[in-house]
Amino acid sequence: MTINCKGKLIDLSTPKVMGILNVTPDSFYDGGRYKDETSILNQVESMLQEGATFIDVGAYSSRPNAPFVSEDEELQRLLPIIKLLVNKFPESTISVDTFRSNVAKQSIQVGAALINDISAGLQDQNMLQTIAKLQVPYIMMHMCGTPQTMQILTDYDDLIKDINLYFSERIAKARGLGIIDLILDPGFGFAKTTKQNFELLNNFELLNIADLPLLAGVSRKSMIYKTLNTSATEALNGTTALHMVALQKGAKILRVHDVKQAQECITLYNQLHAE
Repeated sequence: MTINCKGKLIDLSTPKVMGILNVTPDSFYDGGRYKDETSILNQVESMLQEGATFIDVGAYSSRPNAPFVSEDEELQRLLPIIKLLVNKFPESTISVDTFRSNVAKQSIQVGAALINDISAGLQDQNMLQTIAKLQVPYIMMHMCGTPQTMQILTDYDDLIKDINLYFSERIAKARGLGIIDLILDPGFGFAKTTKQNFELLNNFELLNIADLPLLAGVSRKSMIYKTLNTSATEALNGTTALHMVALQKGAKILRVHDVKQAQECITLYNQLHAE
């Protein structure tokens, strides 16, 4: 189970960590924290040293009810950061969190290696064709609606079945266009209630419908801190607990704010399953 990132084959048969770098002023946990070159470089250097395989850079907050950001503003936030990271850490593997095809194209052109799309191509009709032309790995997430509307779109006939049907359709569309490397993200917190998020995690292994790598993004999310009656700032222990569950149920990538703790979780998981 490998993906090709700029000619480098990354083996996902052993789980990997994707470190989150939000260059937005309004993300739910770290919004505004990384707004100058020094803080960005220090954070990415730390994540790489702690074991991150991927750095996922986002310039448009996808938290519930996030404000609209124009394409020009997203590019102005994003492209200088990608160039900075590629120059400083040429061996790093940069993922870009965007649902816009032009942003994806320009990000790859300046050195990013893969695209992480919260809409699986449904917010921009040109996204899948763009990915097919670029021939880069593509993370497709399950979501209903948009970040502005998703919190009211939580009615499902059968949560797991509906998500699998969604992925089946998106996979077929992507494969038909010639996209090779696909990763599935069921979208914890996106158009799902807290109860549905736990149902999703409890049945995570049932999403392995096409032998494609699964990404789990539960880091410091409200399903954790609301259940524990705490805050995102205090949700690291709960995050680690759910990371182990996700690994046990087949997650191949953990998308996280706290790389060191996630990598330790993977190390312990690997030891548990050592032959």
